[in-house]
Amino acid sequence: MKQYLKHDPWLIIEEDFHRNYNEITESVMSLGNGRMGQRGNFEENFSGKTLQGNYVAGVYYPDKTRVGWWKNGYPEYFAKVLNAANWIGIQVFIEYETLDLQTCEVRDFRRVLNMQEGYLERSFVAILKSGKQLRVNAKRFCSLVDDEAGAIRYSLTPLNFDAKITLEPYIDGTIRNRDSNYDETFWDEVRKETAYGEAYIELRTRKTGFHVCTGMGVEIEQDGIRIDFQSQPIRQEKYVANRMTLDCREGQETVLYKYAVNLSSLNYDRDHLMAEARKYIQRITGKGFDRMLMEQRQAWADQWKTNDITIEGDAAAQQGIRFCIFQLNQTYSGEDERLNIGPKGFTGEKYGGSTYWDTEAYCLPFYLATADPKVSRNLLLYRYRHLEKAIENARKLGFKAGAALYPMVTMNGEECHNEWEITFEEIHRNGAIAYAIYDYVRYTGDESYLVDYGLEVLIAISRFWSQRVNWSEARQQYVMLGVTGPNEYENNVNNNWYTSYLAAWTLRYTVEAVGRVKQLNPDKFNELCDRIHFREEKEIATARHIVEHIYLPYDENRRVFLQQESFLDKELMPASEIPKGQRPLNQHWSWDRILRSCFIKQADVLQGIYFFEDDFDQDTIRRNFDFYEPMTVHESSLSPCVHAVLASKLGLEEKAYEMYLRTARLDLDDYNNDTEDGCHITSMAGTWLAVVKGFGGFRIRDDQVILNPSCPKNWASLAFKIRFRNALLEVKVTQSEVTLQNFSDQSAPIVLFGQPLTLAGKSRKTVNRKTDSVAPDPA
Repeated sequence: MKQYLKHDPWLIIEEDFHRNYNEITESVMSLGNGRMGQRGNFEENFSGKTLQGNYVAGVYYPDKTRVGWWKNGYPEYFAKVLNAANWIGIQVFIEYETLDLQTCEVRDFRRVLNMQEGYLERSFVAILKSGKQLRVNAKRFCSLVDDEAGAIRYSLTPLNFDAKITLEPYIDGTIRNRDSNYDETFWDEVRKETAYGEAYIELRTRKTGFHVCTGMGVEIEQDGIRIDFQSQPIRQEKYVANRMTLDCREGQETVLYKYAVNLSSLNYDRDHLMAEARKYIQRITGKGFDRMLMEQRQAWADQWKTNDITIEGDAAAQQGIRFCIFQLNQTYSGEDERLNIGPKGFTGEKYGGSTYWDTEAYCLPFYLATADPKVSRNLLLYRYRHLEKAIENARKLGFKAGAALYPMVTMNGEECHNEWEITFEEIHRNGAIAYAIYDYVRYTGDESYLVDYGLEVLIAISRFWSQRVNWSEARQQYVMLGVTGPNEYENNVNNNWYTSYLAAWTLRYTVEAVGRVKQLNPDKFNELCDRIHFREEKEIATARHIVEHIYLPYDENRRVFLQQESFLDKELMPASEIPKGQRPLNQHWSWDRILRSCFIKQADVLQGIYFFEDDFDQDTIRRNFDFYEPMTVHESSLSPCVHAVLASKLGLEEKAYEMYLRTARLDLDDYNNDTEDGCHITSMAGTWLAVVKGFGGFRIRDDQVILNPSCPKNWASLAFKIRFRNALLEVKVTQSEVTLQNFSDQSAPIVLFGQPLTLAGKSRKTVNRKTDSVAPDPA
């Protein structure tokens, strides 16, 4: 772990410049607004360790797959959200010297991410080789209000000299993706323009043909007064800039304001893209930096009103959960059903920015409880729009009759993952999408989604499961051969319990959904049957037979579900016996050694128990937790949160807190030595789950809010908000009592510690945790 970032409830603070950790800090201090994102890079030149990162939502490139041994069925490409034009750049020249924090002495360095108000600020004093001392303060944000724009206030003050300082704000389109399979350049230049204080460059992606126009507008102040300046336009290949030289006096502050936009052909006619960028720049420069920042503060205040989590008495825990919520809100707004959530969001290139099963399994519950229902509905619609591609993906692997296999990794619905043990075998992702439909309908009560979209997806997924199992004459049961479960430290196993259980559950839920849709809208059901050739009687009979005869490996002696049928052939030992210095395993052991070991990358059996906890009694959950958790190394970011939820349910407070802190501070403390690649955005939703479903004991059952809250002993209090149907509720728990508050007009049915109560609109109730006595509503 690296613990160089200061603990603070609302700020992420780096004091002193940690050059060796700079790429980690760049990831942590990333900004975004759902449409565009920016790593925490420096505006001025930096020749040290850095990953320049600028990303535009939905714009991707099909980077040709690179593997050592091609197999039939491999995707042709791995889709990647592109590193786009660098819009933040400002070169600074003090006479003959270039400002570069790698080559000069740095004093009083401070970099702060303000999560409460949504901006990044950096200040330092640079001591150049000539002895000149220059104070710099830079503040920037990606606007939530103008969500295709960003703004920068860049201030310079000479401390011991008078000189001419040359500033060159620029847009650089020569950027490359570090993870390009063949070191390709993904962008071609279309056109560029420069004018007084403005510059624009339009680039086009190769192959996919997306157009993105990045534009900038510049203003300058000295001593707080806006000045006119002479500007020399710079036009080079994929590069535009304005260069201006200013007389700067000792102690005088010079401020450059830079306004920038990223407009893509996803949202604008490409023939008018540059004209639209000019209009956008004119509009936001007309607002000015201070007004844009004021609007940014208000937009973030509105966000925090509905989804903040407060923890009293533990600054590290408080900072961790707010950091996760902040990054989730920066990554996805839910306004556009064409967009989804990449595992790294806008913070880095790893995983290509594509969609994984993380969205349905981890992110959907966060948006269900903290945002308007249309947000989570759009996440489901994203998959519905890709159904035909999922059917095509399954057809490529030999499935038929409308069976659908959703991709492990995708941008447009087409599979683009190129590791065989995942592409072909980690098929549990199909079940996560079915579970998400169930979760959404259960939570929102929106059965119209089931009628209009959900059932069609469920039938297609169930057709896949019906064909993916096969009948074992030896067992007289259905088996699932050659799969990889969530634990990617086992590949190509037979009868992974989680995958088989999820498949059977999906078939059962599809049968229920068929009956429900027939009841709700028989005409639409009949139309669907005709369109997709659904043979109701035969397909339902097949589904029921599989559900009744699926093989689920179980150890009678230990009375635990087996992760896969030969799991007990491994040498079983706890992860605590791994020699010091050999973790993470994937950075120290051979893959062969990992695959033969008992060590578990992430929740596997426990992932299924987390999803379907109502199917198991407390003793069963405890036995499986006690068996598997000690062997789990949590080297997937998605692992600690599931364990935190189950540990809370089992009353294992110390383990729950340990797992919570690990997921909450995974990136802030760089637990797995990989934060430099980008933050783990989708697992941040798991951190929210660890608090709200773990310590909060929050569930939805039978159209009611279920709460069994607890408060870790080192916390004074925990408070979180949830939306349910039309109510906005707050739950605050201390060591002695629970307070429930309803901020909406509509009453909410709640079951607290097993006791039903109705929380009227605009009311509050307090319950003593020891006596369960309810205090009267305050007047």
